[in-house]
Amino acid sequence: MSGAAKVRVAGAGALGLSTALALADAGCTVTVFDPTPPFSGASGVAAGMLAPVFETVLDADGPGDLALLLAARDLWPGLAERAGVELDRSGAVAVGAEAWLAEIKTRLAALGLHGADLGPPTLAALLPGLAVGFALGVMTREDWRLDPVAALAALRQAATEAGVGFRAEAVADRGDADWLVAATGAARDLAPELAHLTPIKGHIARMECSDVGRVCLRGEAAYAVPTAGGVAIGATMEPGVDDPTVDPAKGPLLRDAGARLFPALADAPFQLFAGIRAATPDGLPMAGASAEPGVLVAAGARRNGWLLAPLVAQVIAACVTGHDPGPYAARLDPRRFEGRAR
Repeated sequence: MSGAAKVRVAGAGALGLSTALALADAGCTVTVFDPTPPFSGASGVAAGMLAPVFETVLDADGPGDLALLLAARDLWPGLAERAGVELDRSGAVAVGAEAWLAEIKTRLAALGLHGADLGPPTLAALLPGLAVGFALGVMTREDWRLDPVAALAALRQAATEAGVGFRAEAVADRGDADWLVAATGAARDLAPELAHLTPIKGHIARMECSDVGRVCLRGEAAYAVPTAGGVAIGATMEPGVDDPTVDPAKGPLLRDAGARLFPALADAPFQLFAGIRAATPDGLPMAGASAEPGVLVAAGARRNGWLLAPLVAQVIAACVTGHDPGPYAARLDPRRFEGRAR
């Protein structure tokens, strides 16, 4: 297929927009279809962590493929420069019980990594307002972050300037396009492989507060990510739930979790958001050709959609243009679950 292919992209989240931009830069004629308001999906609700290390170490249900996650993160500086996305590389710190931190260090060592030990003075400098009960921390500079709503806006603007069209409607099929890219887990009728996805509902609380530093904070039961004017506290996870309605009962739970990290959050105003993510059986996204002719899949990144977006986009663009999709394409092949029960 030549670089002048006509492509429809279903979904305007992190995966869909990154893919649309990569395809437009490759010379394709691209239209993105999404019936939901801009920035309202799971990518906009996310915390924006680009966290290959702590996602590998802390997420027992994640892919456990540090090399792949690091490769995806290393594509971000190029995409950020292209689209005008601001990256924060201040790093991430884990705080918690001594035994839990020791286990983190053991897992880091098994991966060939070393976490920096932090004592009270350094923790206080990096994380103003942190609860005094946390006397020890482990830090990695390998985990970065971005502002998800700002990043979506930047990607959309860059795609528009590259000639990508946007239509506020769902897409049912490939139509007159050469390719259809299914970049939303909700549209399961677009490709048979999407039946292997499991929805996961997650809530996040955005709280107003004074300075909490620049690093991401990972606790034993919650995370705290600095935002403009406050902090994002997350996250709940409800596998199998695909109702995007906000559950007010989750607000106090997240507020209390945040207050255990930063006591000043106990009375802080907050807004509660919910999003639906999609997960594959092995925790890695699908990126590549469907069994359905002319259909490509870019979905199922679980809670690593932002981290994996440039890698997924690279694979999809290579499939369309006939270039080498890179060393991780086989790991992301949408058809790898054929034969499994759905």
